[in-house]
Amino acid sequence: MKFAICNEIFQDRSFVEQCETAAALGYTGLEIAPFTIAPKGDATRLDASYGEYLLETAQFHGLEIVGLHWLLAKTETLNKGQGFHLTSPDEKIRAATFQYLKHLADLCYAMEGSVMVWGSPQQRNLAPEWSVDESAHRAADLLRELAKYCQPLGITIALEPLGHQETNFLTSARETAILLNLIDHPNCQLHLDVKAMSYELDPATPGTPTPAGITPSREQIDNYMGELIRHHRERLVHFHANDPNLLGPGMGAVDHCAAAQALKEINYQGWISVEVFRYEPSPNEIAQQSIEYLRHCYGQTS
Repeated sequence: MKFAICNEIFQDRSFVEQCETAAALGYTGLEIAPFTIAPKGDATRLDASYGEYLLETAQFHGLEIVGLHWLLAKTETLNKGQGFHLTSPDEKIRAATFQYLKHLADLCYAMEGSVMVWGSPQQRNLAPEWSVDESAHRAADLLRELAKYCQPLGITIALEPLGHQETNFLTSARETAILLNLIDHPNCQLHLDVKAMSYELDPATPGTPTPAGITPSREQIDNYMGELIRHHRERLVHFHANDPNLLGPGMGAVDHCAAAQALKEINYQGWISVEVFRYEPSPNEIAQQSIEYLRHCYGQTS
């Protein structure tokens, strides 16, 4: 399997240093959050030539650029202070969102990235007064048009279910698969994230597979993640390895072996990207421990 790391863990250093560190630790891919490279978080300030520079820098260090994630993070002040949003009923905001994402796709293409992971929970959340069905159709319409734009670029939009504590829209692989059916385009598929999957059996969350009053064991949760991978094998295009404690894989309670075994069974050919949100004791130590665990659990890089 191929191991990558999300670059925001090294955002305290230059892109050259990010590449040097990732390569030295044994990663072969780098996944980029636009806010880490864009002035004031505005990716429209970056053109294709800058993307080509990032690509050349990564390749010089023996790395591939996997693609982009955290697509709309830290964009709240953009679009005249209105930001961007996937499900908003405001047509102007959705139109601005679409144009911004097209620019990100062009930048991703210049870096030879092949995936754009849609997490961005704040920019997809539903307001209490919004109809869930109408919001889903608004999201599907935008994402379908974006997928059409991305198709000739060789880029796939990877929709990321996130836990209920982060968003109220697309909180499970099942819900995301329903939206993917509505979008119905080959360049919009499923992304799975260990941290997010671990919440799918939360008995306190309406709509989860766990009956009320039953608390699943850690082993049951870990095994369920493997079942999710098998069930959605035809749609899975990208994968994040992490832990609910916001650290790297193997640094918390989750045992990744069931998920890793499922990925091997379905002959998953994509990337395993390390994504973390806490950087103590240090980015280097986390990245080092993470790749050691990936090699132990997921196997050597291909």
